[in-house]
Amino acid sequence: MLLEIVFVIFSFSFAQVSSNGQFLQETVTVFTLDDGLPETVFSEIRLDEPKNIVAVSDEGEFIFDVDKWKNVTKSSSRLTEQKNNSHENILSKIKYLNQVYIGKKNGLFILNEIEDELIEIFPRDRNYSWKLSNVNVLHVDFKDRLWFGSDEGVGYYYKGQWKLFTGKEGLPFKYFTCIAGAPDGEIWFGTKKGAIRTDGKNFHYRFSRRWLPDDYVNDILVEKDGTVWLATNNGVSRIIFQSMTLEEKANLFTEQVESYHNRMGFIAQNRLKIRYDKNSWEPAISDNDGTYTAMYGAAQAFRYAVTGNLEAKKLAKRSFNACKWLVDITHEKGFPARVIIPIDWPEPVNKQYDQEYNIRKQKEDPFWKDIIPRFVKSKDGKYLWKCDTSSDELSGHYFFYGIYYDLVADTEEEKKLVREVVRDITDHLIRHGFLLRDHDGKPTRWANFSPEFHNSIWGWDQRGLNSMMLLSFLNVAHHVTGDKKYLETAEMLRNKYAYHINAMQSKMFFPPDDVVPWDNNLCLMSIYGLMNYEKDPELIMMYRESLENSWLHISKQKSAFWNTLYAALSTRFNKMVDSGIYDSGKYFPAAGNYAHFTADEFYKTDYKHDDIIETLQKMPLDLIGYRMDNRHRLDIVFDPTPGQVVNEGWRPVNPARPQNVFEKAEDYRLKVGWHVNGSALPIDERCHVRLDRDGFALDATEGNGYSEHEGTIYLLPYYMARYHGIIN
Repeated sequence: MLLEIVFVIFSFSFAQVSSNGQFLQETVTVFTLDDGLPETVFSEIRLDEPKNIVAVSDEGEFIFDVDKWKNVTKSSSRLTEQKNNSHENILSKIKYLNQVYIGKKNGLFILNEIEDELIEIFPRDRNYSWKLSNVNVLHVDFKDRLWFGSDEGVGYYYKGQWKLFTGKEGLPFKYFTCIAGAPDGEIWFGTKKGAIRTDGKNFHYRFSRRWLPDDYVNDILVEKDGTVWLATNNGVSRIIFQSMTLEEKANLFTEQVESYHNRMGFIAQNRLKIRYDKNSWEPAISDNDGTYTAMYGAAQAFRYAVTGNLEAKKLAKRSFNACKWLVDITHEKGFPARVIIPIDWPEPVNKQYDQEYNIRKQKEDPFWKDIIPRFVKSKDGKYLWKCDTSSDELSGHYFFYGIYYDLVADTEEEKKLVREVVRDITDHLIRHGFLLRDHDGKPTRWANFSPEFHNSIWGWDQRGLNSMMLLSFLNVAHHVTGDKKYLETAEMLRNKYAYHINAMQSKMFFPPDDVVPWDNNLCLMSIYGLMNYEKDPELIMMYRESLENSWLHISKQKSAFWNTLYAALSTRFNKMVDSGIYDSGKYFPAAGNYAHFTADEFYKTDYKHDDIIETLQKMPLDLIGYRMDNRHRLDIVFDPTPGQVVNEGWRPVNPARPQNVFEKAEDYRLKVGWHVNGSALPIDERCHVRLDRDGFALDATEGNGYSEHEGTIYLLPYYMARYHGIIN
């Protein structure tokens, strides 16, 4: 089979990182009242003589004992008294190379003890020359470097040379409060908004509730094993560096999904009854349960293909059955529902999606579908299924079905079930003129693939993406069923309506209101099926151009999933180029040198491999949707595009943010940008907990602490990368 051939090809093309290679995973614990620690200002954290961790606050001193804090004194203000007794203008002081360095509000000085005078220092390197102010912190690290933190930035002195850092060099914030050194020579800065770790080259920023109980850091303690304790204005957190492998991390995420995110075989985010408490979870639904379940199923299918793990096969099969159930339950053969819930589901879903809701949504979207009920009762009366299904759902279904058919469906009976559901959906689309027809007899809002729609004033902007998706669906259908009518239908759409030409620009990037990040998912997942099952070299070349156009606009987002999809497909194209097929003169003969030129132009080897590995390694084990607002950072560049839209998508109901609305940058200040290195911020420094979100969003939330998301965000790119040989 084609996918099997592709796997053999890829296994020789990559193989750069082992799934069993060790890396350090940062895990954080934010201590709460349940741990015996009050939510108050902690001014100091230290080791006492018996080597116990002691946290100091005005409410007393607390000792950490195994996994609980114990109050040992009623009150403590020792640190405050020390600060009050120090000279008002001396902010920091340290001895380095037999000289005393003093940080003051008006600069950095060396104390001349013989003449009792201060000699001011003006740090300078090839980029900067500074007169310092508010030198709040000084430290000598284990590599014998003298560090300072000031309002100008940070720097260190080593062997007669200064090295200085501002936002342009990656420093995310200033206004320093404390400093501590780690045994490996790294430095931790505490600031008025988060903590910063640096090795003298790179900076890592730890802020927001993902990492800290409060962003104002008063003190930092680093133990000999690298464990970091941070005392803040609202409690204490601990960061541990845990050695693990990518495979061990995958096992943790599979366990997370199975323990917290399985609802009748459907995989989706959950809802937290207690903010930030993952153990307070309860099942939740989304608009795209089918897509998210399909993506989890695809992850387990790839896992089964590379490991032979029978649990993976079982989970992939369960996901397939759930997706097929979405199709089998509805009003008409081949129409997939978005969601299935029991009839006694605790939320009054049809009251939530009533006439008033539709009117409100039509103010945002003039073409919003006014349909009641939105949740339809099943024929047996036991369930409700959600209608108005979108192209998002279809992209997930078809992406999964091809992979499941090739990698998991071992028996004829299993393959027959895949053929049945793929045939049902595809025939529904064809029967209704290439669209999904809802229970009211009208098209759904977001699944119209018809030529009439594409050539209309309201459908032109979706022409490229939807043409490409429909051709992909037809390719998958032919591959799975073997029925030539699907190839003939695709040929008709190409010859009569130029769907293949439309598909060459399958992703819109302007106007901003038409650009949403989940279209990247729809686009690349569909191109995967389109190119993998296409046999015509001319069409493959055209689709390769479409892939490049789509990926270039997201290649800097550090998405492990999108980069893996790109690597898999572009490598297959490279193999075709290497075979010399495009030098034969057989393809595009009327276009002169087009085939040879395009083959050279799109022969790419930069798959952002390092970004894939970085994102997999840095992805937090905690996938609660925290609010992450990076707009204050020094090391970002705002996107100046007029009208740039930030759409956060689905949000669970919570007291902090009850309405699901669209947010635009002009309404909420600039909210889109990237790191000064030209790429998106690292995944552990931004709110990015789904596979279809915008990595350039600087201020975002996924539930504001009231929702945990499923580990598919890691599992799918990881096992897909292993299957395609990117990770061996």
